[in-house]
Amino acid sequence: MFPFLKRFSTLSADFSIIFERDPAARHWLEVLFCYPGLHAIAAHRLAHWLHCQQLPFLPRFIAHLARCLTGIEIHPGAQLGAGVFIDHGMGVVIGETAIVGDYSLIYQGVTLGGTGKETGKRHPTVGAQVVIGAGAKVLGNIHIGDHARIGAGSVVLNPVPANCTAVGVPSRNVCECNTTATPLEHGHLPDVEAATLQHLLARIERLEDQLNSLKLSAYSSLPMLEPKSYG
Repeated sequence: MFPFLKRFSTLSADFSIIFERDPAARHWLEVLFCYPGLHAIAAHRLAHWLHCQQLPFLPRFIAHLARCLTGIEIHPGAQLGAGVFIDHGMGVVIGETAIVGDYSLIYQGVTLGGTGKETGKRHPTVGAQVVIGAGAKVLGNIHIGDHARIGAGSVVLNPVPANCTAVGVPSRNVCECNTTATPLEHGHLPDVEAATLQHLLARIERLEDQLNSLKLSAYSSLPMLEPKSYG
């Protein structure tokens, strides 16, 4: 009885989190029948339970049907926490050994994949309250900390600490962001390359000023030559 109540509580969290995360969600019927992310996760809950029972075919078949209906591919072996929200969802791929923490948000085109043909744990572990922007690729057996953000289009190959933002290809970790207070503001990301270029330009200007001052001091220290008189 208790496992059933736990599964019902998880599905309830999957349903209710949509109203908190998506301003377009206005009515429960709309969410229940028109949100492919919810459908894919509900199907995955069943497929994952059957996978844990070591059934050989049915879990993959359910996952395949869910992929055909929603455009979201979740391997039955993947572990999803409560309240995970896949927004829009088309093109999302979650690998067999991936782990996604509670109340994480995943946008369309995201891949939680591997980097080769290695066996064992080969997919990412994503913490709780993580936001992964559209088109981001998180690859390999790496850990994404709680409350982290992955910028849209980023390719993440290394771990991301908690409360940090990863941006770029390959990604760089920027840890000055307050991801806890503004967990969904993943559109306001720092431009790491622009900041680096500005820093370099400012340094070049300072070096040019120092060089000019050194030239002036060198010229001023030269002795004055008296003009020669002929006659």
